Amino acid sequence: MAEFVMPKLGADMSAGTLTAWRKQPGDTVHRGDIIAEVETEKGNIDVEVFADGVIEKILIVPSEKVPVGTVMALIRDDSAAQQTAAASRDTHELRPKLASPERPKIVTARRTEQPADRHLAISPSARRLARELGVDPATVKGTGHGGAITREDIEQAAKTATTAPPATAAPPVDRAARLRQTIAATMSRSKREIPHYYLSTTIDMHRALEWLGEQNASRPVAERVLYGALILKAVSLGLREVPALNATWQNNQVALIDSINVGVAISLRQGGLVAPALHDTDRLTLEELMRRMRDLVNRTRSGSLRSSEMSDATITVTNLGEQGVESVYAVIYPPQVAMVGVGKIVERPWCVDGQIVPRRVVNLTLAADHRVSDGHRGGVFLTAVDRLLQHPEKL
Repeated sequence: MAEFVMPKLGADMSAGTLTAWRKQPGDTVHRGDIIAEVETEKGNIDVEVFADGVIEKILIVPSEKVPVGTVMALIRDDSAAQQTAAASRDTHELRPKLASPERPKIVTARRTEQPADRHLAISPSARRLARELGVDPATVKGTGHGGAITREDIEQAAKTATTAPPATAAPPVDRAARLRQTIAATMSRSKREIPHYYLSTTIDMHRALEWLGEQNASRPVAERVLYGALILKAVSLGLREVPALNATWQNNQVALIDSINVGVAISLRQGGLVAPALHDTDRLTLEELMRRMRDLVNRTRSGSLRSSEMSDATITVTNLGEQGVESVYAVIYPPQVAMVGVGKIVERPWCVDGQIVPRRVVNLTLAADHRVSDGHRGGVFLTAVDRLLQHPEKL
């Protein structure tokens, strides 16, 4: 019997609120299926299952705040489900989690009641709206397909409500304030515990941008590749040469990671930012990388990230060039051991073959953990990224 537990979706996450079950007892699940939705300080996250089988029992009721590591459901081993999952994995194999120390310790579930009879046919979007408007979905009659509760049903219920909420009702949650508190705690921990060192280099982007312009000339506007994709690919390939930077520091030791999953810092409309992972960045073509990056940004800002995207990043890249910043000296996101900052592309006088010519250049910075690497290794990494960008056709 496998145990589905509340995952750790951030360095300082201690608990999450279960907002909805996507599967019910008796449903067959395969590794990678979305099984639940969890609310954290960084938004609502779709949580994947990492076992094949049949859901035997659900132990946690939606709306309950659950500590990390708590067993939320039991999944029965099922040979038929395993055979189906094996066929599915031939076309879609998920990467393993970061490192074994990151996995939360399994604890005994505190609830053993079967809450399936309390499950409502309501979309996550409508459920979130109900919380914002103070409407109890259990009191709303659904008008959607099969009696499902829609956002319109929630809005109508809020308009026609005649009773005030109970005096014990919790005050409205300021999501932006909670996110800022989480970021503050994480960054404080980073600067307190991680001995940062910083390196920077200026990279000539002339050849890369010329090549990219030629490639994009034959692509539809919606399919054009941005220069950020070139940098992400160069960073991921550079990590192959300096794997010490593709690691985590946990329990006073370094754990090297086989897969290269670059986290992309994305600003949120309500303020703050998150850095979900692009899995296997080094294996993607530039076109695939661009498509996945667009999709990741859209899903991040619409609140539909997957749990593996929140937990699997092995290094993070933050690009503030669009804000006019020329150099970014970042703070490492634990338990990662490095972060790359990308500035604005600017035109500068540049020496080429003894001649001063105008060149478009970009400042790249590296923040790294001195417990894991040193300035020499960091310099090798930045040099590798520079070299790779001089041959964009090979990325």
